[in-house]
Amino acid sequence: MPPVLTRILLIAAAGACGSVARYGLSGLVQRLAGPSWPLGTWTVNILGSLLFGVIWAMAMADERGIMISAEARIIILAGFMGAFTTFSTLSFETAQMLRDGQWVLAGANAGGQVVLGLAAVFVGMAVGKLI
Repeated sequence: MPPVLTRILLIAAAGACGSVARYGLSGLVQRLAGPSWPLGTWTVNILGSLLFGVIWAMAMADERGIMISAEARIIILAGFMGAFTTFSTLSFETAQMLRDGQWVLAGANAGGQVVLGLAAVFVGMAVGKLI
């Protein structure tokens, strides 16, 4: 099989795993938290940001050498993490809040996930460097 086709199939398989993980985790969290706040989406977006930072830091070369190859990084970040995080769901849920006139909740939802997601990436990068 050509290397490009192999890479595409691996990214697709990782994406399928990421989608299933997102579905399972966000559904579980949402069932436990109740329907009043999209905590399932929050959970996967913040955890996804943290994991992205960890993987990115582990893939960067430093005095320890590269811990994750460029090939594995693409498969994990584009495949698994691309399917695991749920920005489109964040956008939809925020739009629903706006449609329902819940302006403060919509701002807290979008702003909170962006700010916490950015913070999680930086924390993840710091953790990844420690590993």
